[in-house]
Amino acid sequence: MLITILLGVSLRSGLLTAFALSQVGEFSFVLSKFGLAHDFLIGERYQYFLAVAVISMAFTPFLVSFSPKLTEMILRLPFPDRMKRGLSSMDEDKEGAGTKLQNHLIIIGYGLNGRNLTKAAMSAKIPYVIIETNPETVRKEKKEGKNILYGDATHIPVLEHGGISSARVAVVAISDYVATRQITRQIKELNPYLHLIVRTRFVSEIEPLRELGADEVIPEEYETAVEIFIRVLNHYLVPQQDIDRFLNEVRADGYQMLRTQPRSLVSICDMSGCLSDSEMKVIQLEKNSPFAGKTIGEIGMRKNYGVNILAIRREDKMQPNPSADKELQAGDVLILFGTSEDLAKCLEICRAEK
Repeated sequence: MLITILLGVSLRSGLLTAFALSQVGEFSFVLSKFGLAHDFLIGERYQYFLAVAVISMAFTPFLVSFSPKLTEMILRLPFPDRMKRGLSSMDEDKEGAGTKLQNHLIIIGYGLNGRNLTKAAMSAKIPYVIIETNPETVRKEKKEGKNILYGDATHIPVLEHGGISSARVAVVAISDYVATRQITRQIKELNPYLHLIVRTRFVSEIEPLRELGADEVIPEEYETAVEIFIRVLNHYLVPQQDIDRFLNEVRADGYQMLRTQPRSLVSICDMSGCLSDSEMKVIQLEKNSPFAGKTIGEIGMRKNYGVNILAIRREDKMQPNPSADKELQAGDVLILFGTSEDLAKCLEICRAEK
């Protein structure tokens, strides 16, 4: 714990690290044999040492499991605020990383989810502030121009430093479920109008987090399954409105549908063999293609080849359901639908030189 504090990490992180590493460890057996061979550990001392090592290793899983709650109890003691926040806390940005922003996004936790969210915010030109407890990560990302703040978001001054009162959306993406609950409660107390999205690892945390004020709770263990299932339905050409309805119902009842026996939610055709002989292909017309410079009606795509043109993409613009008088140009990307055999014949002719 002392080492982590000297490195500038918050007291919370130091305590969690200390609890995780408090056992003697398996390497102690190697050292104990060395001590036994050189008469440093003799007789009952060696047995006491082995007993302590085994007991501490056996106790570690339980200690780690309860460490978040133990940490919360310890942090209620009157430690200096500077120690609780960390020695590297706010010296580098005394004016506040987000106090001058309005309607910005606050990202708490800079793991994989935080990084991807930051990229999305930068692409969409959404003002953002990142709050992260790893000082090395903060230093590195600051050098790369990220608007990142070092601090533990369980402390109100850190949230205020990130401009919580003027923020529009906050996303909590950390693994510590106890800290997540505390952050959720404090954010809503500081800014009840802010839209709060919380990521959690377990579905059992959904209701407690909602009761604390979270507007949306995203559980990782089911969200991945939902995303996979949606892609499967898309592959089977299930109507989008049915997919959207299924998605809304799954999330509305707290993913209960995925935890109980399946019920008929999506009224669609039998999946087995649905359009099994048909498929979609995407091709791009070359300059020497016989289709270039002709209208869809002149080509007779459906009549002559048994293939339908669902859409045309031209210069990054999608034109769905094109009419028969639409002229095709070199460089157009065509989305075709038909049987595998008809598509193969059409593609062969399309690629042939004039």
